This record gives sequence, C-alpha cells and structure tokens, in this order.
Amino acid sequence: MDVFEKAKNNFLNNEKNLSPYACKSSDAVRLREDEEDMRPPYFHDIDRIIHSLSYTRYLDKTQVFTRSENDHISKRITHVQLVSKIARTIGRALSLNEDLIEAIALGHDIGHTPLGHEGEAMLNEISLRELGEYFAHNIQSVRHLMIVENHGKGLNLCVQVYDGIMCHNGEMLNSTYVPVPKDSKEFLREFEDSYHDLKKSNQNHPMTLEGCVVRISDIIGYIGRDIEDAIMIGKIKREELPKEIQEVLGSTNKEIVNTIILDIIENSMDQPYIKMSDKVYKALFALKRFNMEHIYRFSMTEQEKKRYREGMEKIYSQYLKDIEEENHDSIIYSIFLDSQNEEYLQNTNPKRMVIDFIAGMTDELFIREIENAGV
Repeated sequence: MDVFEKAKNNFLNNEKNLSPYACKSSDAVRLREDEEDMRPPYFHDIDRIIHSLSYTRYLDKTQVFTRSENDHISKRITHVQLVSKIARTIGRALSLNEDLIEAIALGHDIGHTPLGHEGEAMLNEISLRELGEYFAHNIQSVRHLMIVENHGKGLNLCVQVYDGIMCHNGEMLNSTYVPVPKDSKEFLREFEDSYHDLKKSNQNHPMTLEGCVVRISDIIGYIGRDIEDAIMIGKIKREELPKEIQEVLGSTNKEIVNTIILDIIENSMDQPYIKMSDKVYKALFALKRFNMEHIYRFSMTEQEKKRYREGMEKIYSQYLKDIEEENHDSIIYSIFLDSQNEEYLQNTNPKRMVIDFIAGMTDELFIREIENAGV
C-alpha cells in the first residue's frame, strides 16, 4: 500500500462508525464522471466550494441589515459558518457524515443576492416579468455551483450536495424532517420545476439525513443571531421577547442554539429522521414569527426599498442593453462574461446572464453600481 492509498483509507476511517442512516462516501454520485483523488468525494466538494469565487463574495453580502455602521453585525459569511458548525455538531452527535453536512452548509447560500431577502424579492420581480420564472436563492445557489462557476463549467459537485443545497430552505419550519430518496434525474426534475412552481419547490425534502440536518440548522443559525444583531443596533430590546418563548428556548443566542441542538439530538438519536419535541418546535415557530414581525419587516426603510428597487431595475436594463450592443467596456463583461466559456455564452438567455450577474454581486458592488447609474 503506497502512502496516498494509506492516506485515503485514513480519510475514510471515521465512516466505519457512521449511523446506518448516514450517507457514505461510497453513495456519492456526480452528474459527470470526474477523477477522484485521496479525498473522499464530499470532502473534495468542500474544497471546491470554498475555493470558488462565489464563496469569496459571501464576505460582503447582507444577512439582515444592509450597510450597518456597527462592524459587529452579521454578514452572510457569518451565518454560513454558524450553520456549518451547528449542523456538524448535530451530525457528529448522531454519527452522520460530517463531510456531506459541511459541503451542503457552506454552499447553501451561494445564490443569495445583495441586500439579503429584500434583494431576493426584487430580483424575483424582475425574473418573473422578464423570463416568466421564479428567482429563489436556494435554486440560484445550485445554478451558480452547477452551471455558472468555474467559467461556465460548474464545479461538478455530488448530487447529494446539490440536493441538500436546493432543499435547505430555512424559511420553512417543520417539527420533523424525513429524507426522501431520489436519483439524479429526480433531482434535476425538481431543480427545473422550481423555476415554475416555487411553492411546491419549497416543500421538497432533501434526499439525505445530512441534508435534513442542514435545513433545520439554517434556522438555528439565524434565529438567535438575528435577535442579537437587532438588539445591538437598537431595533428591539431583549425584554420584548415573549416570556413563553424565553421559558422554553432562553433569551440569548447561546441559550437558543444550545436548547434546540440538545432537543434535536435527544429526539433524533438512532432514528431515520430529524425531530424536535413539540414544546421546542412550538416555541421556535413562535420565535420565528416574532422575528418576522419585529425585525425582518423593518430591516430596511420604505425609502431604502424604493431606492434599491429602482436601482436594480436600472442596472438590469443597462446590463441587458450592454449585452445586446456587445459593449465590452461594461462591467458585466469585464468581471463576468469575458471569463465565461462558449457553452455558457451560447446557451444562456441574455436576461438570465444579467440575473446571474446581479445575484452574484456583493452589497458594495451593487450599491456602487446603482450610484453610478444615478440612483
């Protein structure tokens, strides 16, 4: 046995003790044949994701609050890392595949727009009008990693990773998460259908238990941290949290995260599903509603929303015109299209190209561009 064969075996040693419900490296499927090395496939996917250009842009994308003067307010990268850590904690406790969990968690928000969910809603309006298709960040995450990244070749991640990202939607809270087996064709069908039936796509279940862990970890990762951010900038006061929620989950991010993680482990150990107790589920549901009514609705002023919506419409029209006129001096060429391969350029609707570009923007680039456009 040579040293690299031994190293490969060392990588896989931990899989000997995985739960019978875990998704092992031997289960991994790619859409295209690819040469593997000593790294197991999901571990390899982690590397592909963190070395991607999209991952780098997490650093300057909104979590909830855009352009806060407080340096301690969470960015999208903070949220992604928290989800990864929370999900791996649950996964290790339940003897699931941590490599698969980490790959899904690190890639799950790649498709998030600048300005967070407000920006997503604005780009969805444009997509529906221009293409007759919904825009959703979880679907765009898959699109970016599967099609747009790597100069239009995609990263060729495992189907289990793509699927976990597609089905991660942390806006949909359930008390129990049960994986639904599917093959590559079924995954691709769900992906394509998501552009035309967003409500149905939000109900899609991950194909692995690891994907289920990331889905609930997405909520755990933002629910308490968003409260801490809102308190920090004076949007709410801690004592405003309803007493009945505090009595179950606690009042700080640390307490909330710890309570939910322990509850999930207790109710999911040696089971083919991820489950919360009724008490914790109801409290978390109530907390999510509290955040919506007291934080998310007021993350931007109406004046800011009006300005950003006008700005997005304006740069969308300008970039589309630049493509139609082949204006290679435009930024959409210089930092995006000039580096894409012929397959992407020949097979992608120009309107989709512009949406891909805007979706990938950081907050800083987006705001600079709308200011340059006079908004």
